[in-house]
Amino acid sequence: MLNFIPNLIKNDQMALTPSNMLALGTTAPAFNLPQTNSNKIIRFENCKGQNGTVVIFMCNHCPFVIHIMEGLVALANEYKAKGLGFVAISSNDIENYPQDGPNEMEQFAEHYKMPFPYLYDASQEVAKAYDAACTPDLYVFNTEDKLVYRGQLDGSRPNNGVAVTGEDLRLALNAVIENRPQVENQKPSMGCGIKWKK
Repeated sequence: MLNFIPNLIKNDQMALTPSNMLALGTTAPAFNLPQTNSNKIIRFENCKGQNGTVVIFMCNHCPFVIHIMEGLVALANEYKAKGLGFVAISSNDIENYPQDGPNEMEQFAEHYKMPFPYLYDASQEVAKAYDAACTPDLYVFNTEDKLVYRGQLDGSRPNNGVAVTGEDLRLALNAVIENRPQVENQKPSMGCGIKWKK
């Protein structure tokens, strides 16, 4: 684990914030954001998979994100091979939370061997367009770029004793791949609230 993470966890209040649950059927909002480990500007179209696309709002220091990272990376590697695209976006205010800045994002991505772009939303406009509320906040779009799932990776949280399996996201992705209806009871993700600029 990155050296700067443990101290940050001790100082984080870990206040639970749930997803806002953007309306199903919403067209994926466009974005045009810098990738922290390259000089590339990445758009939604660059991240799309032939069978659908997963957009994840996250940050470096959130204990809820750190808790799921290894499982999320394993799941992404598995489902990228099945035609799903993945992208992560950090929208936190880095003036008050410098540990979430682009250089630290690059280190974080390298540490966890993230197999997808990690983009920096400096204006926070993309987070607002997705109605993102917490980290992690996950969205699944189908081949027509329509929202079919938003909510939790699974029921695991720091210190609750539940294993990270990615169960809820896996069900959503399998339904997309197999062109089946999604489960109706989609449970919101929970985590640290996005750090909005004052």
